[in-house]
Amino acid sequence: MNEFEKRLLGDFQKDFPLVPRPYAEIAGKLGGSEEEILETLEGLGRSGEVSRIGAVFSTPAVGAGTLAAMAVAEEKLEEVAGLVNGYEEVNHNYQRQHEMNLWFVVTAADQDRVDEVIGEIGRRTGIEVLNLPMIEAYHLDLGFDLQWS
Repeated sequence: MNEFEKRLLGDFQKDFPLVPRPYAEIAGKLGGSEEEILETLEGLGRSGEVSRIGAVFSTPAVGAGTLAAMAVAEEKLEEVAGLVNGYEEVNHNYQRQHEMNLWFVVTAADQDRVDEVIGEIGRRTGIEVLNLPMIEAYHLDLGFDLQWS
């Protein structure tokens, strides 16, 4: 990943410009063109470096959601994570150093669809999915300090 791509991904996780042409504003800050920004993001999407660009909403205000976890054998982790990522209702997943090593968030229009997605993932993988619905709301900053190797 080049420096332009790294800055594009790292610098705009927070404070995304809420203007009619946000990518033009980002381009001005990075020293490129709006077209270059859009082409770069499309390329990162095609390569799998970026899976989603979009707002994060308070789930109870617009639908339903849950945190889920699975205990996946190490040799199956990539395959199962790929299956989980195949659901548009899954907005991110991550690996943890724990017996329950694959965690993900499911959001949907209603609780029935959340339950359906969790059930499908369990059936398709043969692995139990632990459903951890929110009991009390708190703010979690979803901006991550990206580490480049």
